[in-house]
Amino acid sequence: MEAINMLDLQAEFRHIKDDVRAAIENVLEHQWFVGGPEVQQLEEKLAAMCGCKFAAAISSGTDALLCALMSLGIEAGDEVITTPFTFFATAGCIHRLGATPVFVDIEPDTFNINPKLLESAITAKTKVILPVHLFGQCAEMDVINDIAVRNGNLPVLEDAAQAIGSTYRDRPAGSLATAAAMSFYPTKNLGGFGEGGMIVTDDESLVERCRMTRNHGETSRYHHAFVGGNFRLDTMKCAILLAKLPHLAGFQAARVHNAARYGALLADSPVQTPAIRPHNKSCFHQYSILCDRRDELMAHLKECKVGCGVYYPIPLHMQECFKPLGYEESDFPVSMEVAGRILSLPIHPMLSDKEVEFAAAAIKTFFEG
Repeated sequence: MEAINMLDLQAEFRHIKDDVRAAIENVLEHQWFVGGPEVQQLEEKLAAMCGCKFAAAISSGTDALLCALMSLGIEAGDEVITTPFTFFATAGCIHRLGATPVFVDIEPDTFNINPKLLESAITAKTKVILPVHLFGQCAEMDVINDIAVRNGNLPVLEDAAQAIGSTYRDRPAGSLATAAAMSFYPTKNLGGFGEGGMIVTDDESLVERCRMTRNHGETSRYHHAFVGGNFRLDTMKCAILLAKLPHLAGFQAARVHNAARYGALLADSPVQTPAIRPHNKSCFHQYSILCDRRDELMAHLKECKVGCGVYYPIPLHMQECFKPLGYEESDFPVSMEVAGRILSLPIHPMLSDKEVEFAAAAIKTFFEG
């Protein structure tokens, strides 16, 4: 068996290369590299996919979070509630605005923010709740939204960077709150040729604010109502994403199929496979198991040439840059336990059944031995 990688973008490109090259050629012909027609086309298609009225294309998933928070008015002295078990950008964007990330521990099975602990974290300084749909499974948004309404109608911003194509109670990720930030980083389910992101919302005034914010706060040429940033997404990247978009459903179906195969093959093993709630459909951005002896298993898998990764080894409250927040390791015990036991397996759409079977067999062999 050849090496089984966590991702195979080369195989994916071979599947879609004619469509991508045609899209690139079209942009080369019209030469409108910033703000070209493909930008609006991608916005319209993503908004429709997410069940939203509006979208704003943004330079990266991180910048989508930052731009959305700026447009919601987050500033120094504010607090934004989120999870400590996520990619750094979620809390990093809060900190960049001078606001304070307030962490709430996660659920032990979904790894998403625990809504039972949420309300006790709200203070007079709380301005936004920022749940993360980790690994492609949506957080418990009805409960979160109810809490937000009860506490002064707080805005809720979905970090849906990993959740494009996922649903919660038959509603798409991105349509579940005030607004949502998405990512097109190359490793994402809809990955671009470089950085890229999107903000989706039903709030017309908010999306207009986001569009001004992404363009230096400009209201008309050389007239600036406020200081924003350069968060524009290039035309070429939008064109490539438009070319990849028709293939997304097929790629998603392959991920779901691979997840089901893992679930069946590992059912009688000592590892804990992903727990997807009955009302959720996950896009399986990652397939993450929990296991004992995680680091030993990783070494074994690497010997077997099976790719694997740890997302995320250090919860955010333990990061050096967030020490001034004053959190202790024990403040979020579930996040700490999960960080020490979690391991992600290859789930990309180019995997064959034989490769999934080989990876699962390697895991079972490790524990049997």
